[in-house]
Amino acid sequence: MRRAAVALIACLCLCWPTPASASASERDPVGWAATGPGTTGGAGGTTWTVRTRAELQEALANHGDPTAPKVIRVVGDINGHEAADGSLLGEQDYAPGYDLARYMSCFGEDGAEWSDTRHDYCKQQRQLRQTGSAREKAQIQLTVPSNTTLVGAGDGARLLGVFLTVNTGTNIVVRNLHLEAPVDHFTTWSPGDGTRGSWNARFDAMTVITGKHIWIDHCTFTDGRFPDREAPLGFHGEHVQRHDGLLDIEDGSDFITVSDSRFEDHDKAILIGSGDGRGDRDRGHLKVTFLRNLFTDITQRAPRVRFGQVHVLNNVYRGRTADTLYALGVGVESAIFSERNVFRYRQGAPALAVADYGGDRFHDTGSWFNGGPARLNAVATGLGLTTDVGWDPADVYDYRSLPSESAVERYVVHHAGAGRAYERP
Repeated sequence: MRRAAVALIACLCLCWPTPASASASERDPVGWAATGPGTTGGAGGTTWTVRTRAELQEALANHGDPTAPKVIRVVGDINGHEAADGSLLGEQDYAPGYDLARYMSCFGEDGAEWSDTRHDYCKQQRQLRQTGSAREKAQIQLTVPSNTTLVGAGDGARLLGVFLTVNTGTNIVVRNLHLEAPVDHFTTWSPGDGTRGSWNARFDAMTVITGKHIWIDHCTFTDGRFPDREAPLGFHGEHVQRHDGLLDIEDGSDFITVSDSRFEDHDKAILIGSGDGRGDRDRGHLKVTFLRNLFTDITQRAPRVRFGQVHVLNNVYRGRTADTLYALGVGVESAIFSERNVFRYRQGAPALAVADYGGDRFHDTGSWFNGGPARLNAVATGLGLTTDVGWDPADVYDYRSLPSESAVERYVVHHAGAGRAYERP
């Protein structure tokens, strides 16, 4: 494992800005991704340098041996909608004739119920939406196979509108990348979702399905150029939601660390777990560490957890109180161990930090809210949760915790995100 870690450093040193004093241990993950055999990515394998979607797709295939070790260096912008001829595909390329306004009109004015016969074009619009969605997915989805390091070269590497996925892959490192979440051109209106219906987009910036030993480090996740607040208006005078999550971790994924990254300007940021009824897949899995990440203007799910043993350590949460529903969502059979996190929501209350979504257990040690003790265990108790989560990260792996609110904030604000040098806190 030591040789692999050193090889990874050699592969990354050409493109990753580091202090002169950086040591090998600083290149290894902390948390769940460090347990067992650890997470080394494509250390020692073939090195690729890619500048286009086609080149990235070719590198992921790795000459027909996709699971062999490889380091893929991303240079500049790669757009998921880039066609083979270099042009950028849009809604009408995927489904000529599709029209959002016509699609909406087939539900009636209040969006209550779809009818193929409400207008003579409704059946066509339904079919175009389904066809367009499938074509968009086939175009923008890129799957990262096992034993891969995907790393941005320099400060400006971006995946724009790419639906990055891990599907049963293991031993994967994703670093120093700006990931702009895809716009779903064919988002679905679901009248029965919630009290008034809801839009359900399909694509995340990154989805991990049955992935194991994964390290996501120094990345930036955002809606970028296409925030939902600038989307067309839908039903009830509200904007159409064209993004799903920034990062979803599902279907028995395990041993994952998300560190020193930024999550910005998004509604439903991070979901851990496949669903309340998916205990057969997720129970005993979904072991994830969130370390020194910055969450800015995230409405909810930072993260929301089902089933998993999740350690949330030295993260910073900040945003507008009016736009925030909650930070940490305690879902079915989840066991969240929160430790020394900083919450800053102007004129808000500590209750914004924790929400109960069918869970039983939550524990916090030493977090702060707007400059004072957060007392999140009291919040959890008030929600009917027990503070005995049944595990302690210190019994599983070694880590260091930044001891003060100012130390956490200072480090995270300056070092989290793509294009920022790694430095031991």
